[in-house]
Amino acid sequence: MSLIRGIQCRARSWQATRLEWRAERDRWKADHKRFTAAARAARKTGKSPAVDHPGPPPTGYALLPWLLMGMGSFSNLLQGKTPNPLIGGLGLLLFNSLYVYVTFRSFHREKREAVSTRVALAIMVLLTTGLALGYGGNWLMFFPLLGLATGATLRGPWLGRTGILLAAYAGAISGVHEGSDAVNIAYATFLSSMVTAAILGLSEAVRELRAAREELARRAVEKERMRFSRDLHDLLGHTLSVIVVKSEAARRLAPRDMDAALGQIADIESVGRQALTEIREAVTGYREGSLATELTRARSALSAASIEPQVRQSGVPLAPQTEALLGWVVREAVTNVVRHSDASRCEITVESGAEQARLAVTDNGTGKPISRPQQGIGGTGLKGLTERLAAAGGSLTAGPSPRGGFTVTAELPVESAESAESSDFVVTAPRAY
Repeated sequence: MSLIRGIQCRARSWQATRLEWRAERDRWKADHKRFTAAARAARKTGKSPAVDHPGPPPTGYALLPWLLMGMGSFSNLLQGKTPNPLIGGLGLLLFNSLYVYVTFRSFHREKREAVSTRVALAIMVLLTTGLALGYGGNWLMFFPLLGLATGATLRGPWLGRTGILLAAYAGAISGVHEGSDAVNIAYATFLSSMVTAAILGLSEAVRELRAAREELARRAVEKERMRFSRDLHDLLGHTLSVIVVKSEAARRLAPRDMDAALGQIADIESVGRQALTEIREAVTGYREGSLATELTRARSALSAASIEPQVRQSGVPLAPQTEALLGWVVREAVTNVVRHSDASRCEITVESGAEQARLAVTDNGTGKPISRPQQGIGGTGLKGLTERLAAAGGSLTAGPSPRGGFTVTAELPVESAESAESSDFVVTAPRAY
C-alpha cells in the first residue's frame, strides 16, 4: 500500500514538473514572439529593438541536441564493434537518462541544488569513468557531455575548481586508451562545462533582471496610484466638507437673513469652482499647494462651522515643497475638526526655524479620533499624510490633547526659500489671522 502511495506521489510530482516546464516554455515563446515582432518593426525604422532578446529557452530541451555526441558509441553498438554490447547498451541508456534528468532539473534553483541532483551527477561520473575505461574510443566523448551537465548544475565559486578537476580527470582517464587525444578530451570537457555555465548563468540573470524590472514597474504604478488616491481624498474630502458646512449655514440663515444665506451660497459656488480647478491640476500632476491659501480657506471653513479660528504663523519663509506639505496637513486637520470634533475653537500654529518647521492644529472638542487609530494616527487622510511627511524626512502625530480636544502635529526639515539669495534668514514677527 505504501509502495502504491509512493508511486502516486512520484507521478504527481512528475506531472507538476511537466506542467511547470510547459509554463516556462510558453512564457519563453511569448517573450520570443514579442522580440521577433519588435525586431521586425525595428528593421523597418532602422532602430534597435525595444524588447530584449529572451535568450535560450529555460528548459532542458535546449541541451538535448548535445546527446548527438554519443552517436559514435551508439554506432559501435549497432555495428557490433563493442564487446559485451548488453553492458554497453545499458550504460548508454543509463547515461542518457541521467543526463536528461540532471539537465532538466538544472533550470530550477531548488531542484538544481537538491541532493538527488547531486547524487545523479555523481553516478554520471562513475558511469562515464567505467565506460571510458572499458571501451575507450568514441565512448570518451561522454566526458564532454558530463562537463556540460556539470556546468548546467553547478554555479558559484566552486564551478571553476570543479571544471579544472573534471578536465584533468577526463584527460587522465582518456590517456589510458588514447594518449594523443587525452588533451583534446580534457579541453573539450573543460570548455563544455565553463561555456554551459556561463550561458545558462547569463540567461538566468537576464530572466531575473526582467522579472525585477517588471516588479519595479508594477510597484511604481501602485505607488503612483496610492499617491493619486491620497491627493483625491485630500482634495474632495476637504472641499465636500466645506460645501456641506456652508450649505447647512445657508439653510439656517435663509429664513431670517437672505443676504447672509446668499453670501454662503456664493462661497459654495467659489469653493466648487476652485475644487474643479484643483482636480484638473491634480490629474495632470502639476498641483502645488500654498500654505497661505490653505490657512485662508481653513479660517473660512471654521468660521462657517461656528468654530472660532486662531491662526498664528512665525519664522522664516518656507520652500514651496515644504509649504505644499504643510498645506495638505492644514487641509486634512481642519476638515476633521469641522466634521468630527464638535469644537468651538481651533488653533493653528505654524513655526518655522532654521532647520525645522512645525505645524500644530489643536481644537477643544471631544478629543476622539476620527476612526480606530493605528500607532497614534487616525483615519485614511492622516495615514496618507504620515506617508507623505515620512517620505520628506518629517513626521506626523495625532492624538488627544492633554488640555482636552485633539491635536495634529507635523514636523518637517526646512529648506529656506531665500537660502539661495542670502545666507541670513529673514525672521518675521508672529502674525495672527
